[in-house]
Amino acid sequence: MNEPALNSVARAAYELLGLQSYFTAGPKEIRAWTILKGSTAPQAAGVIHTDFERGFIRAEIYSVADLEKHGNEKLIREAGRMRSEGKSYVMHDGDVAHFLFNV
Repeated sequence: MNEPALNSVARAAYELLGLQSYFTAGPKEIRAWTILKGSTAPQAAGVIHTDFERGFIRAEIYSVADLEKHGNEKLIREAGRMRSEGKSYVMHDGDVAHFLFNV
């Protein structure tokens, strides 16, 4: 598969540095966040705001592939593809996360 050189360099840099991306999605935007490979859900939440990590309850997780297949969160949930994960969950590259927290 041919891809632009800049994409190849970025992908190689992520791999060399041990990084991966996860996403948050809302009604108006989808945003990518960079974390270290092996980061837990609370650590990933902490990249957004330290209060998210401190008050972490759980994360609702699905994959980008699920979003491409089903089209929206409602249909992902109806298909049973939305998962509820706790503090020990290790984030995967391409996860889409909604963090529940209380501070």
